[in-house]
Amino acid sequence: MSSKIDRAGLADRFWETKPMDKLNKQEWEALCDGCGKCCLNKLEDDDGEVALTRIACRLLDDSTCLCSNYMMRHEFVPECIALTPTTLEKHMYWLPETCGYRLIYEGRPLFDWHPLISGDPQSVHDAGVSIQHRTIAETDVDEDDWDDHIIEEPT
Repeated sequence: MSSKIDRAGLADRFWETKPMDKLNKQEWEALCDGCGKCCLNKLEDDDGEVALTRIACRLLDDSTCLCSNYMMRHEFVPECIALTPTTLEKHMYWLPETCGYRLIYEGRPLFDWHPLISGDPQSVHDAGVSIQHRTIAETDVDEDDWDDHIIEEPT
């Protein structure tokens, strides 16, 4: 049985009325749906096309689809991108199509399975949108073989 998300301090449907650059830390973090797709390693070709692989960052917990050390991630993975309202546009090209940050930035609604809509963090997994139990640890694959693990984004 999954637990309901903690909405304490969050205004109802705040993302529909509050500009992204005015969100507080709790509101910003709540936009993350917990799919884990942003923590998959990606390959970018010479034309800027980004391909998703099923190779997970060394800190991704495949069971929860969350970073196992979110607060100190930059100490272990210096290239991890800190997504903020200021950096969002610059990094939009690698965000998943279903990402809450991307959807709100583009003026689109959140999906029904998003925990802010469903009230349940398990809903993203139940909908099959997350990468739960579908990844390979980056330490298990030689970087030269990453292109053998390109996947289509679960939507």
